[in-house]
Amino acid sequence: MHGRGSRGSRGRRGGRRGRHRRHIRLLEPVLLMKLNQGPAHGYSLMEDIDSYGLGDVQPSALYRSLRNMEEDGWITSQWDQEETQGPPRRIYSISPIGKDILKNWAHELEDSRDHISRLLDALRKGD
Repeated sequence: MHGRGSRGSRGRRGGRRGRHRRHIRLLEPVLLMKLNQGPAHGYSLMEDIDSYGLGDVQPSALYRSLRNMEEDGWITSQWDQEETQGPPRRIYSISPIGKDILKNWAHELEDSRDHISRLLDALRKGD
C-alpha cells in the first residue's frame, strides 16, 4: 500500500515527537550557554529556554539534563542559602569542563549549520 505510512501528513518521520527530540538535544548547549552568562536557578533557566524555541521542553526534562550535566562534571550546583522567600533552591553554575563542552557544541552546531545550508541549497536548486 502506498501513501503516507509512518510519516504522516507532515512528510517527515516523527512529527511533533521528532521536533521534541531535537529540542532535547539542543537543550544542553542552550543550558550551558545560559550558565556561561552566570549562575541561575532551574526555574529561570526554564523561562529562558523558550526564547530559543525550546518552550515545549518539560521541566522534568530540563532538571534531568541538569542532573546529567552535573554528574558529567559540566556544571555544579549548590543550595541558594540567600533566598528569603520560599524553600531553598539549587543554583547552577558552569564548570571549566562545561566551558570546554560549550566550545565543542559551538563547533558542532556550526558544522551542522553548514551541512543544513548545503542541503537546503541543493533542495532549492531541485525546485
